[in-house]
Amino acid sequence: MGVQVSPSILSADFARLADECERVAGAADWLHVDVMDNHFVPNLTLGLPVVESLLRTVSTPVDCHLMIEDPDRWAPQYAEAGAGSVTFHVEAATAPIKLARDIRRAGARAGMGLRPATPVDSYADLLPEIDMLLLMTVEPGFGGQRFLDVVVPKIRRARELVKGRDLDLWIQVDGGVSAETIEVCADAGADVFVAGSAVYGADDPGAAVRSLAAQAEAATAASWWCAHA
Repeated sequence: MGVQVSPSILSADFARLADECERVAGAADWLHVDVMDNHFVPNLTLGLPVVESLLRTVSTPVDCHLMIEDPDRWAPQYAEAGAGSVTFHVEAATAPIKLARDIRRAGARAGMGLRPATPVDSYADLLPEIDMLLLMTVEPGFGGQRFLDVVVPKIRRARELVKGRDLDLWIQVDGGVSAETIEVCADAGADVFVAGSAVYGADDPGAAVRSLAAQAEAATAASWWCAHA
């Protein structure tokens, strides 16, 4: 699988959510849905009932990012509801290996998220248990934040771990991804890009997705990790 762009509906107009999702249909690989509980992060967004309604409406696969406490209890339910990918935060999980297996057993891809200060090497042994590693490039909780370039070496380190173990694992970045930052992320080793403001702040969100994808594809083709693969 090559470059993928996952627009974050956190930046969309929630009063017109189905229409906003339709604006990126055909261009987006995923719809990124941020679930926040006002405990793990200081913000409250939406939960399982809204996701279930969304899944009945949209044709684009849904990528649920759970920024919640007790993901061991709740995450499998999002997979059972029909989400194509469900990401939990390792900082909140009690039994991350069991949780990843439960998500997969329920029919979704299992993702594991790391906050900016969480070192990837500490969880290297968990990588074979997941389908996607999410590296936050802002502190989770709010959209529209400035990209944290201190995470770029961690993206590179994650790609080194994936290549070294020959894993079929996607590396997703989320936070401050835009036309100005997507190329450095792609060059470092990311291949799935969550973009909120850069997509839904544009006059044509679908065109914005395609433009971001083209930038990432060009940077990936010339990158250290792809050019010598």
